[in-house]
Amino acid sequence: MAPYEKKDVMLLVPLYEHPADRPEDWERLIASAGRLHSVVLNPDSGPGDAPDERFAAVAGRLREAGVPVLGYTDTDYGRRPHAAVVQDLLRHRDWYGADGAFLDQASSDPGLLAHYGRLAVAARAAGARTLVLNHGVHPHPGYAELADLLVTFEGPWDAYRDAAVPPWTADHPAQRFCHLVYAVPPGAPAADLARQRRAGVHCAVPGTGAHPWGTLPYALEAAG
Repeated sequence: MAPYEKKDVMLLVPLYEHPADRPEDWERLIASAGRLHSVVLNPDSGPGDAPDERFAAVAGRLREAGVPVLGYTDTDYGRRPHAAVVQDLLRHRDWYGADGAFLDQASSDPGLLAHYGRLAVAARAAGARTLVLNHGVHPHPGYAELADLLVTFEGPWDAYRDAAVPPWTADHPAQRFCHLVYAVPPGAPAADLARQRRAGVHCAVPGTGAHPWGTLPYALEAAG
């Protein structure tokens, strides 16, 4: 394998598997620290109801390797109460030492910009040095002012092949955008498409069905 170069697209990896069940995948992630933008930590559709020592251990090792650890927090497209979201953010910080936040199911509606602005302030106050909003689509441009990284595509490869990119994204660096693609066939040029579409961060996995994020990205599988 050729040496990794920083000009390549960086990887944001949402590995939604327990370290006890897939220890080899977590070891691969930690060993690949130099290629990672960040890793999403998701013990139980959020931090769970109690600390999990296995997740705390891998989170600590990732941080020691210089990888931002993003605590997964569902916002339910703005319907989840502010206090519930903040509770998850604080649990991720206190239980797992998360130094970033991954706000999932983020609305793309301009009418909810103020709500997400308040969540962004709360996330920073909870210690999030890296804040990611996962819209899954291109949101209103105002959301780019709230977070470090916007996930502007999440979906299957068949949809990604023909996905369009709105002109406003050209006003921002590629490192502000991420594409998450699943059901990607072997050899598909997902990283090349992400680069062409000015997404400086991506993840392309073979996983399918209701739980596609239980597999490592092809870029790391190939490194093994």
